[in-house]
Amino acid sequence: MNKVRSKIQTKVRRQARTRAKISGTATRPRISVARSLSHIYVQMIDDASGKTILSVKDGEVSAGKNKVETASAVGKLLGEKAMEKKITEAVFDKGMNKYHGRVKAVADGAREAGLKI
Repeated sequence: MNKVRSKIQTKVRRQARTRAKISGTATRPRISVARSLSHIYVQMIDDASGKTILSVKDGEVSAGKNKVETASAVGKLLGEKAMEKKITEAVFDKGMNKYHGRVKAVADGAREAGLKI
């Protein structure tokens, strides 16, 4: 099997496992993280109604020294916006990403802002 195809299939399986266990509601929305090589995007989603409650991207924060610090700032901004909308709890959806590095920094930043994940 091709090495690239095997890697993609592993990511798709990981994403399916994650999404089978996680669902967001209006009171406890799902935090979905999407990352590329240079950017990171985060959304709070109410799966019951199928609507995005709020979203944050790395262009909205002042850049840190590196990508992990920028991701942490994105998480903090997400937590602050959630608190303004009176959302205190959420479910974290890492998607097909492993829970380390920038993805973990987003979750930690949201926790620092007072969001319970």
